[in-house]
Amino acid sequence: MPDDTGEHRGAAGGAASGAGTSRSGGRTHVPVTSVSPDAPQMQIAARNPQRAELVVAAAFVLGAIGFAGFGAAYWQNWSNFWLGITLSVGFAGLGYGMVIWGKYLMPRGPFSEERHRLAPTEEQKAAFMADFAGRGTVAVERRGFLVKILGVAGGIFGIVALFPLLRSLGPLPGKTLTQSHWYPGARVVDFTGRPIHVDDVEVGGFITVFPSTDVGGAYSQTMLVRPGPAGQFVPPPARFSPQRDTWGPDGYLAFSKVCTHAGCPVGLYQELTQQMLCPCHQSLFDVMNAATPVFGPAPRPLPQLPLMVDSNGYLRAQAGYSEPVGPGYWERGND
Repeated sequence: MPDDTGEHRGAAGGAASGAGTSRSGGRTHVPVTSVSPDAPQMQIAARNPQRAELVVAAAFVLGAIGFAGFGAAYWQNWSNFWLGITLSVGFAGLGYGMVIWGKYLMPRGPFSEERHRLAPTEEQKAAFMADFAGRGTVAVERRGFLVKILGVAGGIFGIVALFPLLRSLGPLPGKTLTQSHWYPGARVVDFTGRPIHVDDVEVGGFITVFPSTDVGGAYSQTMLVRPGPAGQFVPPPARFSPQRDTWGPDGYLAFSKVCTHAGCPVGLYQELTQQMLCPCHQSLFDVMNAATPVFGPAPRPLPQLPLMVDSNGYLRAQAGYSEPVGPGYWERGND
């Protein structure tokens, strides 16, 4: 506690005992003095500094290896087990090394000096900051090797921390959002790769089909329905005539199975109402009105696939989809 004269002596007061004091306007001015690097407070706690440095260096190296391993595991999409192990090793090595460094290789202190109870002068502030910075410089300069290893471990972790911004985004979509594996003459097949003949689906039935070059493809999956009538073209809505007059041969219509709301599979067909249903968010699409949504959150019709029948009675695609499949995206706009 401060005494009656406004002075206070701490554990290291002897370092400033030779300095004089002055009074001005009722204040006691005590000059700030520096502590010598050889003072007892500046000594480290480690009995064997070289061994302590080796332990810290080994911990930092282990941390660097752990972070590098985490980056490799994340990039290769390994299991969560290896992600957790490698990240734990990285942080454990880095943390253990910093604790040992701070406890055994940093000056022990304590650091105190004579002062008065009022605010210091600007000169005293400047002297204090210079002295404080000097102590840290001495501690760091003595352990330059450890600083470098710490920089390596921290640098690797910084690079690995960027991986989610690189690896998780995946490749650029390019033109994949506007193109599909359906092309002119593509054979219509089921999930086993078997070609679909005009006699395979009864009127009122439906089946999921794919192009023969992309069986099971998420963006190629198509709902093939047969509202009928058999042996005739399904008439399109007036607004799409005459460009779609031949898109529904022998009573068949084909629409993308990827919902225009959130990309869920539109996997149900109601024969009586001739509507396709997305079971995820209950969007209904009117098959006889170019799969226009009549209920639910879907904002636009399902893209239609133009069909034709080859000379052997098998279904093929006249061309690709009439528009990009799936939900909207930035470049597409609100069409």
